Amino acid sequence: MRMDSEEKDKKTVHGCIGERYLGCGLNSGTLHLEGTPGNALGAYLDGGSIFVDGNVQDAAADTMNDGLIAVRGSAGDALAYGMRGGRVYILNDAGYRAGVHMKAYGNKKSLLIIGGRTGSFLGEYLAGGIIIVLGLGHEKEEITGYFCGNGMYAGTIYLRCDKRPVNLSDKLITRVVGNEEKEEVLSPLIRDFARTFSISEEECLNGSFLAIEADKSKTYSQLYAAV
Repeated sequence: MRMDSEEKDKKTVHGCIGERYLGCGLNSGTLHLEGTPGNALGAYLDGGSIFVDGNVQDAAADTMNDGLIAVRGSAGDALAYGMRGGRVYILNDAGYRAGVHMKAYGNKKSLLIIGGRTGSFLGEYLAGGIIIVLGLGHEKEEITGYFCGNGMYAGTIYLRCDKRPVNLSDKLITRVVGNEEKEEVLSPLIRDFARTFSISEEECLNGSFLAIEADKSKTYSQLYAAV
């Protein structure tokens, strides 16, 4: 996994087995974890970087404000809950309720990229930012669970597929991503994800993408400030 920080600012922890709250509030430097850290990894992260060689449990990146969390494995439930900024990269799959109530403000946009598939309620109550699900290794199956984007009122969910998710709310709209948007918006983000894990950029970008956004004509979306 690519780590660009200076050696003096890098700390490595071997043999993690369920320890909670690792890296919480980290505002600088790089934490490299080997094993499976416990719940709330990188909660309130505020500018540091966390790299994990293994899986992470529930509530990773909870209310994260800035920085990077990159996991060479899968994530549990409630990933990036209330995330306010920074980047979260999961190489494999994520559980239920990933990206719930992620936010954005001005030029600060939270970004969640999942290389595999996710469980139900992806992006529930999404308030801003970008979620990308690549579905690598799941090309012949659904890459999200039920109720994708339920209650979202801002932000965008991008799925590398051409099939509308099941149980999608009628308050959401879907559209096929055009070449210009793919090149200008998605490509830079996905290339950084691929380079972080040293995987094929072409494979990650190959195929069509579907965008999911709130239907601004629906009355509930007018209750919130669009970002």
